Amino acid sequence: MQKLVDFMFNKRSLPVLVILLSAALFIGFRSMGTISNDPPGKYEKILHNVGDILAQVHYSPRKVNDEFSKEVFNKYLTVVDAEKNIFLQTDIQSLRKYELKLDDEINGGPVEFVPALSLIYKNRVLETEVLAKEILAKPFDFNLEEVVVLDAEKLEFPKNAEEKKERWRKRLKYLALERYSDQLENQEKNRGKKDFVAKTNQEIEKDARENVQKVINRMFERLKLKYNDDERFNQYVNTVTNTMDPHTTFFPPRDKRYFDEQMSGRFFGIGASLRMEDGNIKIASVITGSPAWKTGQVTVGDIVLKVGQGAAEPTDLAGYETEDAVKIIRGSKGTEVRMTLRKADGSIKVVPIIRDEIVQDETFARSVVVAGEGNSKIGYIMLPEFYADFDNPRGARSAVDVAREVIKLKEQKVDGIVIDLRNNGGGSLYDVVQMAGLFIEDGPIVQVKDRDGNPSVLKDRDKSVLYDGPLAVMVNEFSASASEIFAAAIQDYRRGVVLGSTSTYGKGTVQRNIGLDKESGMFSSNSELGTIKLTLQKFYRINGGSTQLKGVSSDVVLPDVLEKSKVREKDDPDALPWDEIKQSPYTTWQAPYDIATVSSNSQKRVNNNSAFNQIKSSTDWLAEQNDKVYSLNLNKFRDEKKKISATVKQIEALYKLPKELSVESLPGDEAKFASDPDKLSRYKQWKKSLSNDIYLDEAINSVNDMIYQQNLAFKKSGIKGGSLEKPVEQ
Repeated sequence: MQKLVDFMFNKRSLPVLVILLSAALFIGFRSMGTISNDPPGKYEKILHNVGDILAQVHYSPRKVNDEFSKEVFNKYLTVVDAEKNIFLQTDIQSLRKYELKLDDEINGGPVEFVPALSLIYKNRVLETEVLAKEILAKPFDFNLEEVVVLDAEKLEFPKNAEEKKERWRKRLKYLALERYSDQLENQEKNRGKKDFVAKTNQEIEKDARENVQKVINRMFERLKLKYNDDERFNQYVNTVTNTMDPHTTFFPPRDKRYFDEQMSGRFFGIGASLRMEDGNIKIASVITGSPAWKTGQVTVGDIVLKVGQGAAEPTDLAGYETEDAVKIIRGSKGTEVRMTLRKADGSIKVVPIIRDEIVQDETFARSVVVAGEGNSKIGYIMLPEFYADFDNPRGARSAVDVAREVIKLKEQKVDGIVIDLRNNGGGSLYDVVQMAGLFIEDGPIVQVKDRDGNPSVLKDRDKSVLYDGPLAVMVNEFSASASEIFAAAIQDYRRGVVLGSTSTYGKGTVQRNIGLDKESGMFSSNSELGTIKLTLQKFYRINGGSTQLKGVSSDVVLPDVLEKSKVREKDDPDALPWDEIKQSPYTTWQAPYDIATVSSNSQKRVNNNSAFNQIKSSTDWLAEQNDKVYSLNLNKFRDEKKKISATVKQIEALYKLPKELSVESLPGDEAKFASDPDKLSRYKQWKKSLSNDIYLDEAINSVNDMIYQQNLAFKKSGIKGGSLEKPVEQ
């Protein structure tokens, strides 16, 4: 266990430090030689520093030239106006003069493009708001034969005001049609019930338009009040960094703090969760014992109107999304935040709260015991992310927590273990190496290559093995980065079986956070100008192949609804390519079961499972519907919706097992949530979802196959085996 608590700063860190130090010196000397009559403003400082760092430190920097400028220009337009319904083509044409000048801005020139775009954008937003209100003031005719295209990639910016108005009319009509259809359906279901009051079609249509108007009002509030010049500039810088690769990202200071909090599993706040309801940000729950709870003045259902930092002028939350509000409510420990709340009785109250540490323990590793075939007991560990609190030596570490869960499961005498990395987007590289080491003897876990082509091998150096029994790893399309390293290592060592989608996400790159303040130095990852999360290295499996782009192919493919969705790394045109390097020497695991046989048996079960087959065929059909244009005729709309709803309901039903799995908490786990009813409710709901999980069921079957083979091998050698005495039905 010692390897889990000692953070090693070893020689593998040296190449990164050399790169950063060299770049820091270059950028520092370069800035000293810059001559300008006009001192750079904040935007210029940020953009120039980002450009310097990208050129000098990025793993595979692209040339920042006219071609790069043109690409950033076109991308940024679709970032600012994603639906292509704010700008006109004449606006785009007027901005074309900047199309080949953005490289000059990045390389030291004044920032002119974003201010020019912002001026046009703000005027167009005001015009569009008036336009939307005019359209929604008149009834829609849902008997006409019309269609609407909602996929912005299939659209150009409107040629003129008339085309823009028509596009908005169809979009708003579609939104109203959704609500009109739902209300008609609801009325048909409730007709004849006691106290039910039927409405005319005209009344229902008016209600639908008014409902859409509320949604549109909130959208324009955000565009006018929250989506300001700074937000657009931050998006511009992010467009520049993302054009290098999808994972090189710019963080303004507040966003960087939020990112760190997500990684560490702890933050300093008030201990209340928020939700958006009817255009208002409301208190959704209050953690018992938290700063908000201690005031006795924060109640579930309160509307949060404003948030102030101590005695400073408070920020009005009109137009804010929930995540925006969360970012300004959180802050440093011991500081005061003042919440302006509208209570249920309509009164307004300002509640001062002193921030304190809040631990997000629901994002940490957790485990249960699932009954398997016969009398077998299978341990299940869910790991939502490879979290690590880098700023706190005693903070949560995912590898340490997983080790604790394994020990607890061994105390329950489980016969096998399933590790669930579905939707785990990655995290700490150090922790994934340590975690893989829990299940193998010493050896390489992953290879890392820098921009100079120098590979280094990250190894588990501890010969001890915490758990040596049957093992399965669950993944899906959103298992990325560190999750892929773990799955790949387990697969390459033939330590266990990997089950899930055809392939994982495909993020095989390493990022580091670098501050943009030259005065405080690049080694400070938090700065007043912001931070760049920069791609510095690339991951490779120990067999030599990169996890980049291709991800990890599952040993057992389980059909799922996201298979046809374009959500993986390979679907991003800016993704770095796949390649391979020399294999790192390693010795495969000598298991008393054959992984190939286990995988083959499992795949046969899946292929013969009617539920999985129906999920696959239904998913293929749904994917085809996404490429269609949508009818604005009520009857056709309802027919299409009925087919899609029926298919979705069918898939949801197929996901659930006809016979629930027996899922038991480990001793003391439920007691941890006893003081927080909301957490306890969510924990029980989580257990309930596991008991119906068709994917977990097949992972359990695979582990049972391993147990059976292991027991046969033990019997032949005279060793007492586990509890499973028969194979899972094929």
